Amino acid sequence: MSDFPYASALIVGAGSGISASLARQLSALGVKVGLAARNIEKLQALLEETGASAFSADVSKPASVAALFEEAAATIGGPEVVIFNAGARVRGPLAELDPAEVEKAIATTAFGGFLVAQQAAQHMIPRGRGAIFFTGASASVKGFAQSAPFAMGKFALRGLAQSAARELGPMGIHVAHFVIDGGVRSEIRPDRAEKPDGTLLPDAIAQTYIDVLRQHRSAWSLEVEVRPWTENF
Repeated sequence: MSDFPYASALIVGAGSGISASLARQLSALGVKVGLAARNIEKLQALLEETGASAFSADVSKPASVAALFEEAAATIGGPEVVIFNAGARVRGPLAELDPAEVEKAIATTAFGGFLVAQQAAQHMIPRGRGAIFFTGASASVKGFAQSAPFAMGKFALRGLAQSAARELGPMGIHVAHFVIDGGVRSEIRPDRAEKPDGTLLPDAIAQTYIDVLRQHRSAWSLEVEVRPWTENF
């Protein structure tokens, strides 16, 4: 029998990278996993592999997020772990960005994070336990040129995580923010031959989330930064 402290998990913004590794590792621990995304057809292979449940949702819409949590509660039980992995990126010179596209990106990354955290809190506060994790990026702590909308969204998400941790921690809810400081390895982003381990392995990132979920509440981490060991500081 697994000694893992949680029985159900909802991963919001699921895809083929970090969230897929989390789904595999959590399922292997006996956790009932739910995967939420706008397009759930792309998750079919992962669903078959892990036995997870899929939910279609638009995190920028309050009604859609509320319906997601109702459906998840009926399918996997009120999620004891909620991981927000959704985000949107708009690139380009600041003076040339389309305001409508910027608004949409921030609605997904920042407002979506709020909506998911709010629903998670409403379900977890009565139980007095749970975990809400946010996936950040290098852009959570430093804005890059021609990437202002992404930095705006990720900075806001980090602020949300810090505020929620201070409010919900005393209620027994573990809130943590993860700064993924580097490129995540994938088929379209492999390691370069001249720089092995120059990208972050999704399974290794997921293992870090699992380790933090196992933490005793007397020593909870509120923010964790992960980066390739070869990267210059």
